[in-house]
Amino acid sequence: MQQTEKFRAFFVVPPEVQLLDLSGPAHIFYEARTYGAPIENYFIGLNTSREELSSAGVSLGRLQDYQTFSLSSTDWILLPGLESHLLFDKAFETGNRPFFDWLNTQHRSGAKICSVCTGAYLLAQAGLLDERECTTHWKYVEDFRARFPKAKLQKDRLFVKDEHIYTSAGVSSGIDLSLFLLEESFGPDFAAKVAKEVVIYLRRTEKDPQLSVFLQYRNHLENRIHTVQDLLAQQLEKKKNIEELAECVTMSPRNLTRLFKKTTGITIGEYLEKLRVEKALLLLSKGFDVESISQECGLNSSNQLRALLKKHTQKLPSQLRL
Repeated sequence: MQQTEKFRAFFVVPPEVQLLDLSGPAHIFYEARTYGAPIENYFIGLNTSREELSSAGVSLGRLQDYQTFSLSSTDWILLPGLESHLLFDKAFETGNRPFFDWLNTQHRSGAKICSVCTGAYLLAQAGLLDERECTTHWKYVEDFRARFPKAKLQKDRLFVKDEHIYTSAGVSSGIDLSLFLLEESFGPDFAAKVAKEVVIYLRRTEKDPQLSVFLQYRNHLENRIHTVQDLLAQQLEKKKNIEELAECVTMSPRNLTRLFKKTTGITIGEYLEKLRVEKALLLLSKGFDVESISQECGLNSSNQLRALLKKHTQKLPSQLRL
């Protein structure tokens, strides 16, 4: 992939860290690097310690000192959950005040700060969730509300974004959040590739941010259909008929048509229209002219583009009104 900006992901490793909260997101960002994303990963201690023992008993070493880093808008900080007795220990909170001050400084610099599970407690203790929507593990909802009444805690949410503060509900939802972060920076098609690589597909509830069509209809393990979806999404400007698509996955057109509908719940034509609509709206938001957008979406004319958008959107974008 072509990307001029450099990105950094900082994984905080607190004492008694919950392993999956840390390793899940870390692996997603590792896979993103293997697909060409210009990301550097760092593991930093919550204090000056260079080694911490996880809640599962696995030792995590060679941690770097957080105080040596100054972050910007192309950086992420990920705070995993940790054992609850530390979160209820006033001395633990007081002892980490320098780290909380550092977090606030990075927030003011534009860094994206993200928590997994009870990592939200660390954000709240730093004062970063005051008057912000957030979420945490279901088990701690009542306690969290009582201790941090200024936070606008949301129940039954996989993850919540409020400006550049992100919180997730726990364990595997940290993986969903990580895929969402990649989608924001590198696009939905790239996030879909990483999701497919780790055989985990983004899950969201009806209250979460709208799922991109590049990630929708991908929560299946039928590799031939994934291949067709990739061909359509990555070569939208090239018109491929059903015979060409079927040949690419060594199937008959009739069998491909049946399998696609059975696997995704929609037809190939419906899926193609959704891809075109989303790409068109994205290009419109970036200031592309109507003729260029029509061409990029594999359409014959601006009139065809207008008809498509009018069919799928409640209000035709102002650039397309006659």
